[in-house]
Amino acid sequence: MRRSTDHILTTHGGNLPRPADLDELLVDAGSNRAAIDKRLPVAVQEVVDKQIKCGLDVINDGEYVKAANMGSYTGYVQARVNGWETLPKDPSATPKRAGPGERDRRDFPGFYDSGLWFAGAGGPVRPGFMTPGKKPQPKTDEKVCTGKLEYVGQDAIQADIAALKKGLEGKGDVDGFIAALGPLSAGAGARNAYYDSEEDYMMAVAETMREEYKAITDAGLVVQLDEPEFATAWMFYPDWSVDDYRKHLEFAVEVINHSLNGLPEELVRFHMCWGSGHRPHVHDIEFKHIVDLLYKVNAQCYTFEASNVRHAHEYHVFEDARLPDGKMIAPGVVGHFTDLVEHPELVAERLVNYGRLVGMENLQGSTDCGIGSRVGHPEIVWAKLSALAEGAALASKRLKAG
Repeated sequence: MRRSTDHILTTHGGNLPRPADLDELLVDAGSNRAAIDKRLPVAVQEVVDKQIKCGLDVINDGEYVKAANMGSYTGYVQARVNGWETLPKDPSATPKRAGPGERDRRDFPGFYDSGLWFAGAGGPVRPGFMTPGKKPQPKTDEKVCTGKLEYVGQDAIQADIAALKKGLEGKGDVDGFIAALGPLSAGAGARNAYYDSEEDYMMAVAETMREEYKAITDAGLVVQLDEPEFATAWMFYPDWSVDDYRKHLEFAVEVINHSLNGLPEELVRFHMCWGSGHRPHVHDIEFKHIVDLLYKVNAQCYTFEASNVRHAHEYHVFEDARLPDGKMIAPGVVGHFTDLVEHPELVAERLVNYGRLVGMENLQGSTDCGIGSRVGHPEIVWAKLSALAEGAALASKRLKAG
């Protein structure tokens, strides 16, 4: 992964706004396949150019190819892996774990019952923000592992790679990354009905997903493992202590590292967050309780939420939990939790706080999560990314000046 002592490099979390005409085609993707295939390469080129125009250094395809192949943040994996099925829930079975945000739900029952909890990401063909006042209904189906897991997405990941590499041709001093769902987020929420144990099942998930990660790094691109599960699983087990959760994460790190076995660490970055659901977040696990376990993940760069108002203060964690030699961080310094566009001076302040602790060469500026579907309008996304680049330029000058 490229380092810079000249300026703080900038990147983002993954998902970016798609053109309206592409979204319209995706509403009925089956009927519009030929038109989608024609539009997609042009759209990828457009989003690459927009990221460069905003001043970003490490860019992607906006996750357009996943969406164009009937995928979504988590759903795309089910099309690339055999062995999982979506089945009706057994109402008599004990749930594997509680729902998202369960710790918050216990303290804010009125908020959850009111339907004001916005559960997902917006956009016309993505899982949308809940309508205020409309209470989310319980799911009636579940993801179940019913057979041996097998990666069958070779053509799909090669399409991801080819589209991004084509978009990057002749673009000079920018690097490419592709976000891929981490093994925890791909498999931990599903019920295992095939492997002998949960441990065997999760290691099989890791081995299966490794094929996708390897294809990306073999192409010379950075793979970003998206693992919100690393921090958000704390909410799924509301009666656990911090010690209980740390034991859970010890095994989680083994699973993640198994999925990265044999991959070049310098082409791996690891993303964790506390979930993009619009909820109080008062019971999020504190970063200080898990940062040492994060460091055990075999990635060169760690990216995490840092503008989220429940976590913006946690740069102080790096005062005591010193960043290991050879590692980098890419904290989110603009966020998806508000449509307000961060002032470049605020972005600079946040980056300087990190830069003074880890060194400018070990720092990249990023977003909390993918923001393409999590803020109100594409115009806001591009304004936030431009503010990120402007703020990084200001912070670079200040850090170089000492």
